[in-house]
Amino acid sequence: MREEGRPAFTLRRPVGGVERDCARTLLPLVPTSLSRPPRRPTLLIVGCGDVGLRVLRLLRGRWRVFALTSSPQRRAELRAAGAVPLVGNLDEPATLGRLGALADAVLHLAPPPSSGPGDPRTANLLRALARGGRVRRLVYMSTSGVYGDCAGARFDETRAVAPATDRGRRRVDAEWQVRRFGRRGVTACVLRVPGIYALDRPGGSPAERLQRGTPVLAPDDDVYTNHIHADDLARACVAALARGAPQRVYHASDDTELRMGDYFDLAADLLALPRPPRITREQARAQLSPMLLSFMSESRRLDNRRLKRELRLRLRYPTAAEGLTAAANQ
Repeated sequence: MREEGRPAFTLRRPVGGVERDCARTLLPLVPTSLSRPPRRPTLLIVGCGDVGLRVLRLLRGRWRVFALTSSPQRRAELRAAGAVPLVGNLDEPATLGRLGALADAVLHLAPPPSSGPGDPRTANLLRALARGGRVRRLVYMSTSGVYGDCAGARFDETRAVAPATDRGRRRVDAEWQVRRFGRRGVTACVLRVPGIYALDRPGGSPAERLQRGTPVLAPDDDVYTNHIHADDLARACVAALARGAPQRVYHASDDTELRMGDYFDLAADLLALPRPPRITREQARAQLSPMLLSFMSESRRLDNRRLKRELRLRLRYPTAAEGLTAAANQ
């Protein structure tokens, strides 16, 4: 039950989906006197990179947003984007002491460390949040890599996780911590996110890989990959803050069903670039980095009906073809 004086996260009006600007549907409802307007809810974004900045654009003027950064040099950028910058480091728990009492909701976008069996960063964050006792909602951005290789199967969020890499196992650990934290009376949910693309996203444009001439697998060896435009992912984050159910997992993915090579062929045609060369899996093992090879070793198709039905998200770019076409025509 919501404590007296805490803001509830409700909708301005019932809607059938997250409309043009999903932030417009959010309205805090706080017990106040008639002489005072309701205060804006407060959000803490942890790991405010590209996706976090897109979330800020959606919520600007509607929420008060704090953004945690480990880089003091980013304070001016975050302030200009509409956030109150906070300097702290998830690897240094002593720098996180203030966090628990600042915000009604938390959007956790920070990745785990690049090594180790678990995610101590998430553990440090959740301990800091627990000390303050204010947080009522928590949304964690995970990865679809927690499923490992699924041999091209199409499935929903009830499928068991089976990570094939240490990177995926660290994400499973983080998810487990977040959902356990939700048993403390916090509405905690998880977004499992596939490949994020956008031509204006650092590292998110297929043009960069196409220009390098990085090969893709031959059709007989190719794998299914899943995608989400960065703008739609930001809208999914806002929808989860508003409507995410306790302990619930959501596939934050679009409707695309393409093999990896077909995706890059599509991008090449739309961006007027050469299609990538095709190689066999045996050749890939000899030519490509272990990281890239790991992505080419997992094939799955994510069912996103829960995202659209429960979070009521209407994708602006339902397929990668639509997202890339819109960007190419800008």
